[in-house]
Amino acid sequence: MALVNHDSREIQFKIVYCGAPECGKTTNLHYIFRQLDPRWRGDMVTVATEQNRTISFDFLPVHSTRIAGYETKFQLYTVPGQDVMRETRKSVLAGVDGIVFVADSSPGRFEPSVRSYHDCRQELSEIAIDPRRIPIAFQFNKRDAHRATPPVAFDEAFNVSSPSFLSCAVSGYQVFATLDWLTQRVLKGFHASNTRRSESRIGVEGKLSPASLEPSY
Repeated sequence: MALVNHDSREIQFKIVYCGAPECGKTTNLHYIFRQLDPRWRGDMVTVATEQNRTISFDFLPVHSTRIAGYETKFQLYTVPGQDVMRETRKSVLAGVDGIVFVADSSPGRFEPSVRSYHDCRQELSEIAIDPRRIPIAFQFNKRDAHRATPPVAFDEAFNVSSPSFLSCAVSGYQVFATLDWLTQRVLKGFHASNTRRSESRIGVEGKLSPASLEPSY
């Protein structure tokens, strides 16, 4: 759910990267972090075990465009992929506006990816979020792997109806393309969900009132 702060005139959206362990979620965020100008990103926070495995989330606010005079920001998170971290995943998914699901194309990682996808949908339902209402960008990562899983196998397993992205997060290939597509979907969805509510709240100068920017779900 987008958070609107009328005092600071900010709208904050939450994007969560999901997927099986070691599929490339954290690699995505590290690449984005390195490539962005420091003026347009905040600090990254990583919580890891002694084995340096991500167990909670990475946090990266990304400044974006403005809506009716309000600055928009995207907060990027990853969820831990390990089964024992199910409750942590649910906590991170709370309030999500869009999901990047990262599938591991490496040989032998197809079933874990499919299981992780179904777990993600189940966990969304358990925190009262309809997975059918959340924009999802499918990223089929590690396409440079020998004998990589054919994209059509993922398309069928996930019943993909939107564009999917063949990526290599290590090199950055399609990392920003995935994020750009999803952020545009999130912004369009937010605008559409508020347009009907704002029609009766347009001021004499044609600008949206603060009330028209309240989250609608």
